[in-house]
Amino acid sequence: MTSKKASDSLVIMTELVLPNDTNTFGTLMGGRLMYWMDIAAALAGAKHCNVPVVTASVDNISFTSPIKLGNVVHIEAKLSRAFHSSMEVYLKVWGEDILQQYRYKSNEAFFTFVAVDHNGKPRAVPELNPETEEEKMLFESALRRRQLRLILAGKMKPDDASELKALFIQS
Repeated sequence: MTSKKASDSLVIMTELVLPNDTNTFGTLMGGRLMYWMDIAAALAGAKHCNVPVVTASVDNISFTSPIKLGNVVHIEAKLSRAFHSSMEVYLKVWGEDILQQYRYKSNEAFFTFVAVDHNGKPRAVPELNPETEEEKMLFESALRRRQLRLILAGKMKPDDASELKALFIQS
């Protein structure tokens, strides 16, 4: 299986915040943004492996700035690391006030997807070759995030998380 670059999986999605997307404060509902982020991240994962993918986990999503009614949402998603059948996708989200010509960061997050075959069973994905400094940093730190996800899901014992332990225990 041929490895791929992170840029090969890049998805940029743009949405306009309409009244049905907002809460009583006139800002984008978090659930609507997470829905759009899930779509963008799934497309990035599918572009990487050329097969259907399913959402396995969503890391903490912290909202830095609300996105207002009438503003534009820009979502950038691309792979940060590929494991055997799972892939971590890094997302960055910006709001944009077109009238004021002002763009601002709303949030960022990591989603994990699993590639599946026609029977819905996990299947292998291509390796990822990071190129830029940001891609290399995200790639290197992905194993620690993965171990933390597995511990929180009860699928890994903390003592087995070698990458995480290395952060806290000096040899």
